[in-house]
Amino acid sequence: MSDTGHWDPDLFRREGHRMVEWIADYLSGGARSLPVLARVAPGEVAARLPAAMPEAAEDPEAVWRDFVEVVLPGVTHWNHPGFMAYFGITGSGPGILGDLMSTALNVNGMLWRTCPSATELELRVLEWLRDGIGLPGTMLGFLCDTASISSLIALAAAREAADPEIRRTGMTARPDPRPFRVYASDQAHSSIAKACLTLGLGLDGFRAIPHDGDYRMDVGALASAIAADRAAGCRPLAVVATVGTTSTTSVDPVAAIAGICEVEGLWLHVDAAYAGSAALCPEHRFILDGAGRADSLVFNPHKWLFTPIDASALYTRHPEVFRRAFSLVPEYLTTPVSGQVIDLMDYGVQLGRRFRALKLWWVIRCFGAEGLRRRLRSHIALAGGFADWVDRHPRLERLAPAPFSVVCFRARGRDGDGPAAVDRLNMELMERVNASGEVYLSHTRLDPGIALRVAIGNLGTDETDLARCRELIEKELECLCRR
Repeated sequence: MSDTGHWDPDLFRREGHRMVEWIADYLSGGARSLPVLARVAPGEVAARLPAAMPEAAEDPEAVWRDFVEVVLPGVTHWNHPGFMAYFGITGSGPGILGDLMSTALNVNGMLWRTCPSATELELRVLEWLRDGIGLPGTMLGFLCDTASISSLIALAAAREAADPEIRRTGMTARPDPRPFRVYASDQAHSSIAKACLTLGLGLDGFRAIPHDGDYRMDVGALASAIAADRAAGCRPLAVVATVGTTSTTSVDPVAAIAGICEVEGLWLHVDAAYAGSAALCPEHRFILDGAGRADSLVFNPHKWLFTPIDASALYTRHPEVFRRAFSLVPEYLTTPVSGQVIDLMDYGVQLGRRFRALKLWWVIRCFGAEGLRRRLRSHIALAGGFADWVDRHPRLERLAPAPFSVVCFRARGRDGDGPAAVDRLNMELMERVNASGEVYLSHTRLDPGIALRVAIGNLGTDETDLARCRELIEKELECLCRR
């Protein structure tokens, strides 16, 4: 340790080299040697950690050893090629290095002046992505941590647009006593209902709209729900359309929903957290048809653009509404250029803002738009091959369309099995496959019952991983059916 309080350069280089070498091995295939799903019991990691903070500085060698022996066994490896649960993701090499540089600089980009590059780089990179996925050039984009927070502040902006006095009065003293309503498909992410909780609308303020046969929002049911709520003395506020639902990656009919919102005077927020990245490919840009009419839209580069978590891109046609909802500038945050520049702290809840754009900038420049498209297409093709295998298999059935890189399927029950028995069969099948340590699948519930999900999104996942997944499913299903 030097007199400045930092590690001396030689020590930092030694430890840094050790970590970079480990990461390089991990990304180049080392992850495959580790079980993708952590195999620890609840409390096992904590039991191996000291109960009290160490008083004296410890040898970095001991810290590294504990990382390997204590921490690593309790890691579920989202960066593993066999990770096919939830939405498969990748922290790519360029993204990791960009995040490293962001951490080293350790800036707070709350104001333009506190780090001009953090603001200007973020705005420019978000313009690249906006143009790349075909959104209107008038939309302002900025980064949040996750789509949950992006959707939360978008709905807060919707509330501000509907009731400009809400900033002063709060929810309890509103002159208009009618309760707000927010609408989303019953397939929408749970963060939308949670946003209603956080904003004081309550769960009664969230109305789930039924889905159609392809798990898209039923537009007729949406129109009926809005009319019924108005008749009941409620005040419709906003509609959330989903592009790539969490369970099945279905795409709501955004253009039709936008038409209803325009007629009804409602804010339209589009949650494209997962599937928005696919619009970088011209052949998939149709998924955002109508999204240019939305008041706000979010998609997550940390889901399917190989950027380490967290990085969520939020766009709006109404930056002035966001600023009106969130700007609160005490004297100590005023600067000589206030009013002449964009201070990103004014557009959301956070004051402190990481230099998130740096890792995204690194990823985009090191892959290039064509490199990103090529990898997205590869994932979609792998999922298509898996879906074809399911469709041909006599003991499996696909339960939803597979427009992107997620396939929902299940094992067929045996003759005489009721719905509960089929659900148990599939849950046991999933647990047995996951116990292999080679593949990690997740599940959801669809109209017929439990569905297993294969989600492809890791840069390292290839046909050999899908072949092994199929082998494991075949093997474990055979064992279960012999019982």
